[in-house]
Amino acid sequence: MADWVDPFLEMMAAERGAARNTLIAYGKDLADASGFLAARGRGLDDASAEDIEAWFADLGARGMAPATAARRRSAVRQFYRFALGEGWRPDDPSRRVEAPKQGRPLPKILSREEVERLIAAAAARDGAGGVRLACLVELTYASGLRVSELVALPLAAVIRDPAFLMVKGKGGKERLAPLGDAAREAVKAWLAVRPQVKANPWLFPSRGAGGRLTARRVAQMMDEAAVAAGIDRAKVSPHVLRHAFATHLLEGGADLRVVQTLLGHADIATTQIYTHVAQDRLAQVVATKHPLARKP
Repeated sequence: MADWVDPFLEMMAAERGAARNTLIAYGKDLADASGFLAARGRGLDDASAEDIEAWFADLGARGMAPATAARRRSAVRQFYRFALGEGWRPDDPSRRVEAPKQGRPLPKILSREEVERLIAAAAARDGAGGVRLACLVELTYASGLRVSELVALPLAAVIRDPAFLMVKGKGGKERLAPLGDAAREAVKAWLAVRPQVKANPWLFPSRGAGGRLTARRVAQMMDEAAVAAGIDRAKVSPHVLRHAFATHLLEGGADLRVVQTLLGHADIATTQIYTHVAQDRLAQVVATKHPLARKP
């Protein structure tokens, strides 16, 4: 299988800018399909359309999360399109199988008041840890950073108190992320207490193997801040703060294209989901706060 899969993954990385985690996931998806086909006496190279249909059906029968099943189907579809283009197969056995349409859930968000409580709870923690956590929350909410982008910030990016950060996002694409006054003050406070780790280039250094905070550790710290702020832990994560950044911008009248650029979305359709969240919240405000909407 590696004779076909490795070139496919190399193409995904070189031509489509697929991130390392995406490549790992696609490798696992193709291994899953290969294992299923092997039980039927087949391989990826000689699977029939009926074999691929059976695998697609098996994904649903296993009770797999819809998003995971959809990604696995997508990986196999792209793999066979690549194999067809390379002339390795004369056909695409996945072509006739339609992927089930799945509704896209609205993202979780925090209200402005909840964000303020979260920041206050983070800052209330003792010592440098509290200053660091407040900085992490402020940066995520002020700039809409992905947690992977947040922990990968170099110290050099903030050393001159910039109004914008140059961020390298998915696929190595760079964009400018804004820094408001509150976030810049939070960064200054963190720099004043940041450990002076020799030769460590990261804004948020760590004693771990990578030399910087991990995304998992950031999520754990935000969980702790949520509990301290009296907010349901299920509502709080670095990605939820990114959602709040986008939704609050749209509620404030920001243009959808601007929000797309700030989030680093390649397709505006990905950004449009936030308009539904904003509309739902605004409708709720009108229904509960407008005088004519209130019951006598």
